[in-house]
Order: sequence, then structure tokens, then C-alpha cells
Amino acid sequence: MKITALTEVTNEVVSAFERLIPQLNPHCPPPPFEALVSMLSSEGIVVFLAWDGPGESEIIGTATLVIYETPTGLHGWVEDVVVDRFERGKGAGRALTNACLEKASSLGLREVNLTSRSEREAANRLYQAMGFERRETNVYRYQIK
Repeated sequence: MKITALTEVTNEVVSAFERLIPQLNPHCPPPPFEALVSMLSSEGIVVFLAWDGPGESEIIGTATLVIYETPTGLHGWVEDVVVDRFERGKGAGRALTNACLEKASSLGLREVNLTSRSEREAANRLYQAMGFERRETNVYRYQIK
């Protein structure tokens, strides 16, 4: 398995997101080609891909590191970590999350946050095993209509 940062949006990349995003959240449509190109050109977004299969030629997972600055400093969030259901439990989720953490560290971030729904039990165990600490906070969502 290898982990790379997204450097080019290809049909293979688009197809991988079409397969993976519904596994993460069936209510969110996969990003179209143009959205992936926009992410690729953003300095505040790093999309990582996990490759496996024959010759490490198949995209089996993805994770995104979002970096932004506010008056309280530079912040990082790990978003949209998903590994294909047939490839889970083989280390891709850990490798993708580590890639995000290594990039955050290289940029001088002191901490990285993420959220994970409680029903994603394996993912939550992984994050805790990696040293993420559960925060006592509330996350609110306001739906823009």
C-alpha cells in the first residue's frame, strides 16, 4: 500500500470518489471533476489517496487535511476519511490519517481535530489508538436552505 497526495485529477480519481463517498455518507454526492480540481488548487486542502491492489494501482481510500487560519492561529481538520469496505482493517485508514498528521506537523500545526460519527465504531477505536483524545464539546450544524 502507498499513500500519495492528490496531484492530478483523472477519471480514475473521479471514479474512486464516486465509489468511496457513498460509503462514507450516502446523503452526500461524490465531488465532480471540477470540485476535485478546485480542491487540488487550494492551498488549504490536501487530499491523500491510498493505493493498493496489483502494482498499487487501485485507489482504495482517501482522507483530506483542511488547514485554515483564524485569529487564534493555524488549525487543521482531518475530514472525509474513508476506506473501501472491502479493504478495511488492513491499515489504510491509519496510513491516511498518519499522512494528514505528518503534513500538519510539517506545516507547524500544534494540533489537528477530526469528528467521527459514533456508529463508526472501528474508526473511533482507530483514532483513539492513534492518540486522538475525545473532546467534551458540542458540534452544531445549521442547514442552509
